[in-house]
Amino acid sequence: MMIGVLIASAGMLMGCSDDESFSTSPDHLLSFSMDTVRMDTVFSTVPSSTRSLWAYNRSGDGIRCSQVRLERGNQSGFRVNVNGTYLGQDNGYQTSGLEIRKKDSIRIFVEVTTPRSGQVAPQAVSDNIVFSLESGKEQKINLLAYTWDAQKIEGWQVTRDTTLQSHRPIVIYQGITVPEGVTLTIGAGTTLYFHSGAGMDVYGTLVCKGRADSNVVLRGDRLDRMFDDLPYDRVSGQWNGIHIHAGSLGNHLSYTDLHGAFSGITVDSMDVSASAPALQIEASTVHNCQGYGLASHHAVVNLRNSVFSNTLNDCVWINGGQATINHCTLAQFYPFDAERGAAIRFSNQSSPLVLSCRNSLITGYADDELMGENGTDALSMEYTFDHCVIRTPAITSEDSIHFPHVIYENVKDTVNGGKKQFLRVDENHLVYDFRLKGNSVAINAADASTALPTDRDGLRRDDKPDIGAYEYKEK
Repeated sequence: MMIGVLIASAGMLMGCSDDESFSTSPDHLLSFSMDTVRMDTVFSTVPSSTRSLWAYNRSGDGIRCSQVRLERGNQSGFRVNVNGTYLGQDNGYQTSGLEIRKKDSIRIFVEVTTPRSGQVAPQAVSDNIVFSLESGKEQKINLLAYTWDAQKIEGWQVTRDTTLQSHRPIVIYQGITVPEGVTLTIGAGTTLYFHSGAGMDVYGTLVCKGRADSNVVLRGDRLDRMFDDLPYDRVSGQWNGIHIHAGSLGNHLSYTDLHGAFSGITVDSMDVSASAPALQIEASTVHNCQGYGLASHHAVVNLRNSVFSNTLNDCVWINGGQATINHCTLAQFYPFDAERGAAIRFSNQSSPLVLSCRNSLITGYADDELMGENGTDALSMEYTFDHCVIRTPAITSEDSIHFPHVIYENVKDTVNGGKKQFLRVDENHLVYDFRLKGNSVAINAADASTALPTDRDGLRRDDKPDIGAYEYKEK
């Protein structure tokens, strides 16, 4: 009995000894979950998100690292934590005696805050994590980022008429406020990157003066990826959008790309008899919002040659007031929630409504993408949809006065829905191109007498213009 106990004890000791043996053979190496950690593009002086990877010991013995170090120390801006040890200034950007037992692994975390490069274009920044093994072998993990010098604006109260014009990125923290009596103009080719929680509050006037070849871009500031195949730029709810407050008139967005916000543009209730509309949008895009695309409350808005697409709530909500819509594409393919709103909703809940919609393409996933709500008979509700393509059940003859020359999509086609009208609706990669496909019923179907001379891309329309924001290119 005693001999059996001794033999068992000896076996346990030998097993323990095997588990704790460390090899100095040059054939025993670490393997890594990635050889290069790519941080995408980051704004200089702005901390990146954290990336992580694993180092595995798949050899038959333990491996001891005599040293693990960040090769360039404090010169590159990378910050590294190896198995709970931060490679920082206090330890000379290195650690020693790191042990990885056989069939074990350690986790490595990487961040970067790059210095300013002084260059207009993004610049590559690289470093290496160097593993020096007791065998004398060295292994490296490459760290790579692209740094982009940006102008930072924090909590900006615009005090006088101002023009923002820059080909460098402008990052907005805490938002922009345009007070009453002040005009903020954003010039062609300028991109504003809004940090989470930031947006624009307009009491005065906002003018975005893009061009067909150089749009104004309003978007979130995340340049990294949620997943390898999904940049944050394709994710909604990244910033707070534009709020046009009561009394603000003459706001004008042309050739502007606004995307990734909560609610894209909200227009508060104001005097519909004012000398200028509250908002004009032409040749612009409002896309991928976690609220409304455009929500107009008892205001005057004019929408021309523009795309309103993929929103959790309605792409366009006209709640009373006056709205003119011509050559717009309203496409409701919001991918993140099946309980999405309509492509367009209009109502007279709190004020009379006058809505004129011409030459516009209104479609999406649902059987009915057009929602009219008569809140009260005490308030008038005038609306016309003329020469439009609409995904809605065919209107009865009694109501045809409101829907002259309308093409109704086949709502029984639930497989393709309205997707068949467009070049690309890619739900897997969240990539959308709302230009017309060659077999779209919108081609040559607009009213030439009310058509606009150019389209969303600035291309001239022909004598048989197309419905929607885009003129089909291959006629």
